[in-house]
Amino acid sequence: MNFEYQVSGEDYSLAGRASSDIKKKLKQLGIPSPVIKKTAISMYEAEINMVIHADGGVIEVCLDPDQIKIVLKDTGPGIPDLEQAMQEGFSTANEAARELGFGAGMGLMNIQRNSDSLHIDSIVGEGTTVTILLKVNG
Repeated sequence: MNFEYQVSGEDYSLAGRASSDIKKKLKQLGIPSPVIKKTAISMYEAEINMVIHADGGVIEVCLDPDQIKIVLKDTGPGIPDLEQAMQEGFSTANEAARELGFGAGMGLMNIQRNSDSLHIDSIVGEGTTVTILLKVNG
């Protein structure tokens, strides 16, 4: 099964809707709770990053019996230093995001902790593609 979501940039009131919808779908499909939790956390963190840093983008989710693949694509500014961005606590979130409680610099680390695989391709000035894989069974 494949699902696609459009994510609006800087619209914090809609942030998290895609990850919430996938969470519901996984529950309906009887996916094990620990996998649902990891998927929801990983996808939410990546979705929020799209809202804060990239003026939105597109999320594609592919569910199959063995794995959940989440691909998030944006045409934002890109990540100039991926190694630095992966450091816990590092953030480039603006003041508006911080006032809403976002931008603590934990997003990429939370994705990495909760996924079985995380791959990030980013080109400064062109955008970022984040690919997250989660095993359904074990």
